[in-house]
Amino acid sequence: MSRLEINNLHVSVGEVEILKGINLVINSGEVHALMGPNGNGKSTLLNAIMGHPKYQITEGKIIFNDENITEAEVNERAKKGLFLAMQYPQEITGVTMSDFMRSAINAKNEKPVSLYKFIKELEIATKEVGFDLDMVHRSINEGFSGGEKKRNELLQIMMLKPQIVLLDELDSGLDVDALNLVGNVLNKMQGPDFGCVIVSHYAKMYKLVRPTHVHVIIDGKIVKSGGQEIIDKIDSEGYEWVQKELGIEFKKEEKRQAVLASCGRKVAIKKDEK
Repeated sequence: MSRLEINNLHVSVGEVEILKGINLVINSGEVHALMGPNGNGKSTLLNAIMGHPKYQITEGKIIFNDENITEAEVNERAKKGLFLAMQYPQEITGVTMSDFMRSAINAKNEKPVSLYKFIKELEIATKEVGFDLDMVHRSINEGFSGGEKKRNELLQIMMLKPQIVLLDELDSGLDVDALNLVGNVLNKMQGPDFGCVIVSHYAKMYKLVRPTHVHVIIDGKIVKSGGQEIIDKIDSEGYEWVQKELGIEFKKEEKRQAVLASCGRKVAIKKDEK
């Protein structure tokens, strides 16, 4: 079993403090939904866990499998079994997806994977995400549509088999069929060796992949944790009930943005502050 512990995490971007004392434990076998109005720290938390240099940890620790990785480089965190699926995957010209994935797999393992085994697993994974096999011989995400870039993130998850996956709005901009595909792949991967943290503004996503834990982040702090009942309440009432129940004041612009949209409805939300 893998275990990711976030202890009293404070994170700043420049001179602005975004996270103000996050405490969270994610075990493999669990699915955690991370919710809250825009600009309150959800994406910041995922990026800080993965070691993005833009996000400065000023206090607290990140512990992964009993090892302090607070100051570890991004590649070291990836080798240990963390994976961040990005909302806006980047294009990398000149590096094919197949070469990249095989190199990443070999970097994690003591012995290089055989070419035969790699190709067989790649063939299975590409079918699962709806790719033609020839797409993996193209430069990473070059010329891909938004939906294809998200499928490529899923492909990497399937091939690299991380222990804890962080999904930063992987479902944003996807149509119903693509959203169902994301849900199906994640559900197939669930098990004792796979943990997941999902940031999404779509109630549909949380119906496809049922969270075991739900957390609400307001102003850089987790103010409420529970189960599916929190998602249902946010879907029907937005985040106003949090203000009433906990006495938390939102900024006016945050109130306007705090709408959880079901699939097929317009999403009245701006992009999360990175």
